Amino acid sequence: MQLTRYTDFGLRTLMYLALHPGRESLFRISEITDVFDLSANHISKVVHHLGKLGYLKTVRGKSGGFKLAMPASEINVGDVVRALENSLSPIDCSKPYCLFTPACKLKGVLAEAVNAYLAVLDGYTLEMIVTNNKELKSLLPDLSISILQ
Repeated sequence: MQLTRYTDFGLRTLMYLALHPGRESLFRISEITDVFDLSANHISKVVHHLGKLGYLKTVRGKSGGFKLAMPASEINVGDVVRALENSLSPIDCSKPYCLFTPACKLKGVLAEAVNAYLAVLDGYTLEMIVTNNKELKSLLPDLSISILQ
């Protein structure tokens, strides 16, 4: 099962924020796009959605930005994936219509596989997936260099 880019970007954004738990200043879209080399349009949509879902606190305006709305220990990865993915169905039997659909057992097997996949994700919080924070931070670009140029 492969997650959409939208969910991938949402998880990356949450992980990045979770790596900076004591930060006082708000995060900005440009910081996320610079770090991960992503489209500002995409990240804006993801951040807005995560705000509406309650995972982020967003502040509008010139000095606005966003931050985690709750501790990373309270953000369940499975819940985030369910909230961001349009569909978790691994197969669409209707396009084109499959003649096996009325008696097919494969769709039941695939549904069981998706449930197992989500059950694994449900066992993790955002905090748990960034426990190697020093290693993760060492992989991030030094944004202070780009600010000076």
